[in-house]
Amino acid sequence: MAGNSRDAGRSVTGRALSVLTAFDIEHTRLTLTAIARRAGIPLATAHRLVGELESWGAVQRAADGRYEIGLRLWEIGLLAPVHTALRAAALPLMQELCELTGENVHLAVRDRWEALYVEKLAAPRSVPIISRTGGRLPLHPTGVGRVLLAHAPARVVQEYCERGLTRHTPYTITEPGRLARELRAVRSRGFARTSEEMTLGNCSVAVPVRDGGGAVVAALGLVARSVRTEHSKLVKPLLPAAEAIGKRLAEHDPARSDAG
Repeated sequence: MAGNSRDAGRSVTGRALSVLTAFDIEHTRLTLTAIARRAGIPLATAHRLVGELESWGAVQRAADGRYEIGLRLWEIGLLAPVHTALRAAALPLMQELCELTGENVHLAVRDRWEALYVEKLAAPRSVPIISRTGGRLPLHPTGVGRVLLAHAPARVVQEYCERGLTRHTPYTITEPGRLARELRAVRSRGFARTSEEMTLGNCSVAVPVRDGGGAVVAALGLVARSVRTEHSKLVKPLLPAAEAIGKRLAEHDPARSDAG
């Protein structure tokens, strides 16, 4: 729009999407001014677009006057395959894992450079963690993320390392060579393990979830306190649960049903 070079040449769709992506896990409620700033659009443009999105139900105004994502957008989001198929297949197994171990249970998929947490369950006395359903965390310091990175194409791993490996604790692996060795070990032993690499005091173990064709489509993990926790004991219930999720996915795969 005139007077703002950041907005020049952007389509109406692009500007509307920039309004929606101004929201994230750390910014769930925003003022109109904050939306304009984070979206990189003029305040007048933000006002018009937010009004249209509010009328449609994509955003809604909270009691404090700030805006948040609306129910209609949430409803449409639930139609994404990662929700309808993967979550439906995994949730019963995740509930069993949570009851059996008393720990946090995660299900995540890779979205470019991050682990997107599709589902998270926490037992009453499980260790506090920063992840949440719909949230994102980096790949290299998390158990589920490391599984997903280990089974990603080589070019993805290379580009991920070239972007820089952020150190989140003194124990985070930040050397590309060391991470590469760890990813090879993940593929070899069949699971990933981290110890206080994302959060001090916590450790994690994760295993791959494979579809009917054997491709890794998600990672299933547990997070527990580092003190007195044995990785092998966490892995033991994870492996059959991940295998069962994979079988459920294969049974509900439309392509396999059509082929039959």
